[in-house]
Amino acid sequence: MSNRTATVHRQTGETDVTVTIDLDGTGICHAQTGIPFLDHMLHQIAAHGLFDLHIVATGDIEIDDHHTNEDVGITLGMALGKALGDRKGIVRFGHFVAPLDEALVQVALDFSGRPHLSYGLTIPTQRVGTYDTQLVREFFVAIVNHSLMTLHIRQLDGINSHHIIEATFKAFAKAMRMATEADLRRMGTIPSSKGVL
Repeated sequence: MSNRTATVHRQTGETDVTVTIDLDGTGICHAQTGIPFLDHMLHQIAAHGLFDLHIVATGDIEIDDHHTNEDVGITLGMALGKALGDRKGIVRFGHFVAPLDEALVQVALDFSGRPHLSYGLTIPTQRVGTYDTQLVREFFVAIVNHSLMTLHIRQLDGINSHHIIEATFKAFAKAMRMATEADLRRMGTIPSSKGVL
């Protein structure tokens, strides 16, 4: 499980995104997407998952944040999948329940090779700062579809939009760390009874 790093560049007529990820990092994050709240959430993924992330994006944010937010999720998902490779020797499953003051969010995930999102957040406001809270779901749809992950997100408590979203990203990071870590008993084999993911 050496050299679990990847760089992906994705350019469209709407955005230009480059993501580098090191799954065995120390939590270093450089995020420059033009969307301050998204940058803040990407820092949560790095810090609590102990992934090193370098993400630079430019996009048509003069229209709105939708395309850039989605394409960062797509490119991060692609980089995550590439860094995992054939997924030999990983734990595969991860789960975490993260509190943030009154908010409590549960995340469970599986690097199954089958993309699926079950999204259970009820975010009470339309915006956090300038960030449209509908984009949280769009970010996770993008990362799930391009990393081939099954992801379940459940809000157990919470009334503050910032707290709910940040607890989600922290729980996601911790669950990803658990799932991507080496399973020493697996001896480098693929974690599936089918022999393939």
